Amino acid sequence: MTGYLLRRVLQSVVVVVLVAVVTFVLLQLLPGGPARAILGPKATAEQIETFTRQNGYDKPVVVQFLRWAGGVLHGDLGYSYKLNQPVLDVIDEHLPKTIVLMALSTTVALVLAVPIGIYQARKRNTLGDYAVTALSFAFYAMPSFFLGELLILLFAIQLHWFSPVGPNGDTLGAVFGQASSLVLPVATLALITVASFSRYVRSSVMENLSQDYVRTALAGGAGDGRVLLRHVLRNSLIPVVTLLGITLPQLFAGALITEQVFNYPGMGFVFVQGAQVHDYPILLGIGLMVAVATVVGSLLADIGYAVLDPRVTY
Repeated sequence: MTGYLLRRVLQSVVVVVLVAVVTFVLLQLLPGGPARAILGPKATAEQIETFTRQNGYDKPVVVQFLRWAGGVLHGDLGYSYKLNQPVLDVIDEHLPKTIVLMALSTTVALVLAVPIGIYQARKRNTLGDYAVTALSFAFYAMPSFFLGELLILLFAIQLHWFSPVGPNGDTLGAVFGQASSLVLPVATLALITVASFSRYVRSSVMENLSQDYVRTALAGGAGDGRVLLRHVLRNSLIPVVTLLGITLPQLFAGALITEQVFNYPGMGFVFVQGAQVHDYPILLGIGLMVAVATVVGSLLADIGYAVLDPRVTY
């Protein structure tokens, strides 16, 4: 197990480095280069030349990357000229809000997906199974911005139950103080995510229900509910754990749009705003953060897989 973890950590480091290199090079290809992107289209040639020289953008790309990577190793992700503050401070301010949104939506999705998947597995190939499958696929195929707008139209404008915008507090305390404003953003991400989770649960429960240990337990006098909860459910959640690790990029991608729709000041909102004004350091810093979160999520999924299934060896 220790050797496997060391190999996975080394692989993760390589992946993060490759993502950082690709992102850095792609941002270098912005029209006019980083200087034009940061200073804006009205900057004069003299201003661009001065800015480029002062910030080292006239150096070879390899030298620029190594300088930036050295700063990252020392906790410096660069400086946002648009927001006039260090990128690390921007992430510290907005990342917790995105974590709250993603954690709540994932929790809601799991709470809904597990019983839905179990129901479909128990009632497979029935009208109820087909109806739930059709509804799940409808939500899964629906763009997050469209679903968000539908929820706003129904629950905010027509019924006046919830706010059409997310909480806009500067701190987590202020965000939770506007808990009702979190309902629609969380529901948007959860409804899109629950479809994929429930399909995995359904398939896994169906597979486990056909195993010999289930028939043995039922023959020994164990009730259906006990077998389902104590044996089948534990084994059925193994693929869901793996799925959780690899859905981090998808959740963040959904948060990009959802935060924009609900004007929720998380990392997705900052990223979109940074992309619109070509905030080069912000895009690079958040891109690196997402890469790290993705590989860490994948590693944690592998570890969780081994914890849930003792038969797994590395």
